[in-house]
Amino acid sequence: MAKAFFRLQKFLRRTQFLLLFLTAAYLMAGSLLLLQRTRLIIQQGSRGTSASQALAVLDGMAGAGIMDPGMLQNPRPGPRLLVGMDALQESALGQRHSPRWLVSRNSELRQLRRRWFHRFISDQEPMQTEGFKAMKHTAEHEGTYVGCFSDDSRERTLKGAVFYDLRKMTVSHCQEACAERAYTYAGLAYGAECYCGNKLPTTASKPEECNSECKGEKGSVCGGVNRLSVYRVEELQAGARRRRNVIYRGCFRAPANLTDTFPASLIQPNLTVEMCSEFCSKKEFPLAVLRARECYCGYATGRFSLHNGADALLCSGLHNASSAAKGQYCLVYQTPVQDTRCTDRKFLTTKSKVFVALSSFPGAGNTWARHLIEHATGYYTGSYYFDGALYNKGFKGEKDHWRSRRTICVKTHESGKTEIEMFDSAILLIRNPYKSLMAEFNRKYAGHLGYATDRNWKSKEWPDFVNSYASWWASHVLDWLKYGKRLLIIHYEDLKQSLIPKLKEMVEFLNMTVTEDRLLCVENNRDGNFKRSGAKQKDFEPFTQEMKNLINRYILTVDEALRGRNFTGLPREYVPR
Repeated sequence: MAKAFFRLQKFLRRTQFLLLFLTAAYLMAGSLLLLQRTRLIIQQGSRGTSASQALAVLDGMAGAGIMDPGMLQNPRPGPRLLVGMDALQESALGQRHSPRWLVSRNSELRQLRRRWFHRFISDQEPMQTEGFKAMKHTAEHEGTYVGCFSDDSRERTLKGAVFYDLRKMTVSHCQEACAERAYTYAGLAYGAECYCGNKLPTTASKPEECNSECKGEKGSVCGGVNRLSVYRVEELQAGARRRRNVIYRGCFRAPANLTDTFPASLIQPNLTVEMCSEFCSKKEFPLAVLRARECYCGYATGRFSLHNGADALLCSGLHNASSAAKGQYCLVYQTPVQDTRCTDRKFLTTKSKVFVALSSFPGAGNTWARHLIEHATGYYTGSYYFDGALYNKGFKGEKDHWRSRRTICVKTHESGKTEIEMFDSAILLIRNPYKSLMAEFNRKYAGHLGYATDRNWKSKEWPDFVNSYASWWASHVLDWLKYGKRLLIIHYEDLKQSLIPKLKEMVEFLNMTVTEDRLLCVENNRDGNFKRSGAKQKDFEPFTQEMKNLINRYILTVDEALRGRNFTGLPREYVPR
């Protein structure tokens, strides 16, 4: 009996050891498979994002201060009127660390990390061969599929307008966008990028190399890594012509030699504006210039800057090219084609030694300033936050970690000693608080390019918003004046009125050089994709007298602080009269 019991005990011990060994082996095998899969996903990412960049972004989002304050749904508690600098700073500090603000911020961070991780994995997931076989090029699309072509980020294959959409890009969406701007070809890459042009690419690739599924349309091909799925969109242009706008730029004195000034020309009897604009659009030029029977195409340059217009009467009768006015004057029109001399952008090849902030209160035009800086310098700007909508508008620096130093400057709405002293220098963008508050309220309820409804303006949200954000407008400027190491103050209103001189100041502050033609190109594309559209709110006064009294005293406090640091004070138009 004892012997049998001993054998059973020995057997159970062996079985226990065997089960433990098998469990350990199973866990090790699973871990190896998981590591291998993760490595493959990162290495074969369709965007070419390096593992270090991706992990840096994910880690950075987990840190404090990565949520855009402009994206918070709960406004900060509004303090009473503050007239002293210290009081304003203490108020901002107390608001920043209030429990309600932290709960809202942490919730937003968790949602943002989940959305980012989902997008990151879906972007990096390699496409299976079976899925590629099921994709189609021409079904349900009006344009004609031309083929798969190679594309290099340094030298674009299709050199026209560019569009991005990480979530909703489709072949039809790309074709329509290009057709509306008078382009003949539409090319898609990486599943989310759309390029337009009028010249067919010359270097063809294997069809299977275009293997990225469109982000907004399952089963359809939207190019690949450095590969374009190209469509001819002529069929769409007949319907799109009705939506195209040929913008009248004015009457100008004609240059001494039009042939030397403009690269393309056409001479034709009974020439019309439409004929000239269509000719220049096909040649991919943004300007159509008419003088009698002559049509010229080109760009704004030092010879022909469009800065000094002539009296419109001097060009009367030229709209149908029936009078040459002795050949001294010409009519200028903006074609639907984009001026592409300043649209090429890239990351810095070596890390920047100077860490520069582009700081502003929300609603002060930071996004527009980034657009101007990127097109003037040719380098991407970064952001302390991540905004997928801005990435879709072409701000590729949104996906780069804000401390990578691969961008020329970094957008931030932060204030406070710690956040400010991280930067070596800063461009501080200031806008009229009345306009800033309205712009940020519009963004909160209708996005970057929309308008809040009358119902929003007349709700209790608006007075609560003003009471909370007005003090933030003041404390933001005061903190940067106190803790900023090297500042360039730019008033939004001055930038709007004197674009080229102020943009030159900003470029020089960033220690960059820029050509005159590139600046003229920026001026030609000054609005970019950031001009608000849609139904503007009706004419009514959103600010009560109590709100005005509060904001005006903040304005006086900031004006005094600026003058105390030997900067130009706030424009007089800031205070309502």
